[in-house]
Amino acid sequence: MIAETPANLRAAVAGLSDPQLDTPYRPGGWTVRQVVHHVPDSHINSYVRFRLALTEDEPTIKPYDEGRWAELADSRTGRIETSLALVESLHERWVLLLGSLSPADFRRQFRHPELGVVSLEKNLALYAWHGRHHVAHITSLRERMGWRNALAANAERTYRERE
Repeated sequence: MIAETPANLRAAVAGLSDPQLDTPYRPGGWTVRQVVHHVPDSHINSYVRFRLALTEDEPTIKPYDEGRWAELADSRTGRIETSLALVESLHERWVLLLGSLSPADFRRQFRHPELGVVSLEKNLALYAWHGRHHVAHITSLRERMGWRNALAANAERTYRERE
């Protein structure tokens, strides 16, 4: 699931216009653009936590205020391609790291000041869910708004042309 997140995120936003990217996925929620930028922000933090837990004994990590990060200018107005490329590169490294770990490595832990002790196994499950969760925010909005996914529309058109 970690390996699939970048492609799923890219497909979810394919063909969206700037006004669509600046639409909140729910009333009072982040815009699609902010969600796209949030994914690598959050996953970078998780990746660093993995590396800390693998190289230190139960390190205490620093949490971050994701809501305030989402309000920074780069999250509110930045091109999504920057974050799509970032999440692709990050996940390539993360998947390589995950593939090298032993079962004992996944039992290593870090200490979160608010959540307590967290194993890498639990953190991995959380971030597998996290990617799917935010992709679903975008795809659900597309469905509610009737914004056809350009990739799906092209595939459907190709299928009809072959009949």
